[in-house]
Amino acid sequence: MERILGYLLREIKKEDIPLPDGEVNPAAPLPKHVIVIMEQLQRLELELSEVTKNKEKLQKNLLELTEYTHMLRITRNFVHHGTERESTQVQYEEFPFLEKEAMMDYTSMQRLGAKLGFISGLIQSVKIEAFERMLWRVCKGYTILSYSEVDELLNDPDSGEPTRSVVFLISYWGDQIGQKVKKICDCYHCHLYPYPNSNEERADVVEGLRTRIQDLHTVLHRTEDYLRQVLVKASESVYVWVIQVKKMKAIYHILNLCSFDVTNKCLISEVWCPVHDLPALRRALEDGSRKSGATVPSFVNRIPSTDTPPTLIRTNKFTSGFQNIVDAYGVSSYREVNPAPYTIITFPFLFAVMFGDLGHGIIMALFAIWMVLYENDRKLKKTRNEIWNIFFEGRYIILLMGIFSVYTGLIYNDCFSKSLNLFGSGWNVSAMFEHGDWTLDTLSNRFLALDPNITGVFKGPYPLGIDPIWNLASNRLTFLNSYKMKMSVILGIVHMTFGVLLGVFNHLHFRRTFNVYLIFIPELLFLLCLFGYLVFMVVYKWLVFTVRDSRTAPSILIHFINMFLMQGDSGRPLFPGQVRFKVHDDTRSPVLSVPVLLFGKPLYLYWQHKGRARLNVYRGYQRVRRSSEEELSLMHAHDLEEGSSLDSHTSSSDSQSEEPDFADLFLNQSIHTIEYCLGCISNTASYLRLWALSLAHAQLSEVLWAMVMRVGLRMDTSLGIVFLVPVFGLFAVLTVSILLVMEGLSAFLHALRLHWVEFQNKFYSGAGVKFVPFAFTLLHSSFEKDGLL
Repeated sequence: MERILGYLLREIKKEDIPLPDGEVNPAAPLPKHVIVIMEQLQRLELELSEVTKNKEKLQKNLLELTEYTHMLRITRNFVHHGTERESTQVQYEEFPFLEKEAMMDYTSMQRLGAKLGFISGLIQSVKIEAFERMLWRVCKGYTILSYSEVDELLNDPDSGEPTRSVVFLISYWGDQIGQKVKKICDCYHCHLYPYPNSNEERADVVEGLRTRIQDLHTVLHRTEDYLRQVLVKASESVYVWVIQVKKMKAIYHILNLCSFDVTNKCLISEVWCPVHDLPALRRALEDGSRKSGATVPSFVNRIPSTDTPPTLIRTNKFTSGFQNIVDAYGVSSYREVNPAPYTIITFPFLFAVMFGDLGHGIIMALFAIWMVLYENDRKLKKTRNEIWNIFFEGRYIILLMGIFSVYTGLIYNDCFSKSLNLFGSGWNVSAMFEHGDWTLDTLSNRFLALDPNITGVFKGPYPLGIDPIWNLASNRLTFLNSYKMKMSVILGIVHMTFGVLLGVFNHLHFRRTFNVYLIFIPELLFLLCLFGYLVFMVVYKWLVFTVRDSRTAPSILIHFINMFLMQGDSGRPLFPGQVRFKVHDDTRSPVLSVPVLLFGKPLYLYWQHKGRARLNVYRGYQRVRRSSEEELSLMHAHDLEEGSSLDSHTSSSDSQSEEPDFADLFLNQSIHTIEYCLGCISNTASYLRLWALSLAHAQLSEVLWAMVMRVGLRMDTSLGIVFLVPVFGLFAVLTVSILLVMEGLSAFLHALRLHWVEFQNKFYSGAGVKFVPFAFTLLHSSFEKDGLL
């Protein structure tokens, strides 16, 4: 049935008949209904094959007649001759294509009594040069070849593709030469046609060909109409049949995986099933047994298993995109903490930190809202464009990224590289003129720098985001770099700390409480005592030091470097009591955490193994004391089965007391410790990409505005309005292609890396196996994705 459906689909596609595209989901047919469908398919196949064969035969005949017509039309220009038949002698009067030497050869051959023959036909144009060389080498010059290319393309009967053909006429002397020429024509797959001897015969043949071609066109047109009717009728049901055949094949594939019990004549299968779905499974088996009329009901038994179950994470259309991001890194182990719920917030937020622009975020959010509103449109869901399918599947991710980008764009006060003055600037510009620091020429100075450390100039902070007056300052980039760099470090430390905290739930669930004390607490102390202390100094300096004493405030970077180099602080302390904290006090906790991480877990497992081995020896000694000598002798003398079971118990005890490979365990723990300690430094630096990409996006927006839009806005005449239309179109195209697509993809990939490497490696192993149940919904419903086309 699948073979017949494949044949039907190929013929339907060849005729460009549209296939139905509806939400049809027929049930798998019963065995008695399969015979009816099979008969219909066989009847359709037989009828379609007969009509197709007739059509191909008619097309082949039409092609031969068309080629014959072209041959007669073109060869008429090669030779003009008149014939006079007197007994058996034929005299050819005119051969305009013959040269002087050829005419001499012809005269000599006439004297010897040789016959002059003609062979005409068609050959593909790519073979004509080789064909001509072969004739010359084999026939030794006793042939004359004339050829001309056909104006129109003719269909190849074998491949059906249009090809360029050449009409040729070969004149030869002698029957032996004629036999050689015919063999060469057969080797080159030439289409040979009889050559008429006179003009009257040629005219009669042309007239007959014209009549036959018209009749063939009529018959072929009717045949094609009937074939299309058959295919249209088949296309109405082929969609349902394809789905039914797929479901039947899937059912038989699953049944072949079951074990057959010969005694009870039943199928037995061991499957993984979620506990929540067990009642639904039992109801389905009962319904199936009742509908099929089975005398023996099907039932389910829960069996204990030591194998690790596959991981099932239920998702919907909103969470599936974020879960796919996590699964691309690795499927979580069974009952392991799933980072996808937290990724729903952190992923678009980190993307927006790098992409933050109010205007670009609104465009991205509107595009995602359009896809969400039309998510049920089958034209959008069933396209063949893979890039569009990726965008459409991640429409909710794009929506959140756009919304978060609007928020960060308000924080940065950046909209298409321009700032919005929504609440009024916090800078008192009039005070600058009153103090004489600014003049009217100052506002037009491109080297204008803002200094908040002037009395009466700074009224207060801007209510939301960056003050718009920074857009005019030359030191704007210096101010924003300091702000975004510190912000990136703070966000990175918070993100990584959250990942370390999530590891506690894995330790507690898998009943590895010792990991909480030997891994989690040392890791958290190492991270917080170094980089958490850095975050504390940044926030403390922001809150305590004002504009007036900001230049005399101690440098956080110098203090942090001195702490690593274990050197004393020089200069003013950052906060009261900092002098009492010596350098070795600041680094004591992270330094002491490294030996605990390195030796804690291997030593604890070694001590636990030794204690368990001593306990097993003591229990074995007590069990032997309680056994009498008579029971032992009877056991060894007469009860071989009991002895074998004792041996098996002893061997199992020995296997339990087998000493694990502590060298391998210590090596793994060493690699983990080194990776974590060095990773805390490299991962913190990796979060600086938030600052770098945010700066790059802002600068690209500014460059695009300055090089495109500003050119159109400079013209203040009426012509400038007309000129502004194509300039705005170019600006829109470059904004979408570069700043939205390319920059958006770059920020997406960097946010993906921050989650996979910097966040998930703190607690997530991703070494599980995904639970893929048997379901008809997993079968492809489109014809392009099945093996039939």
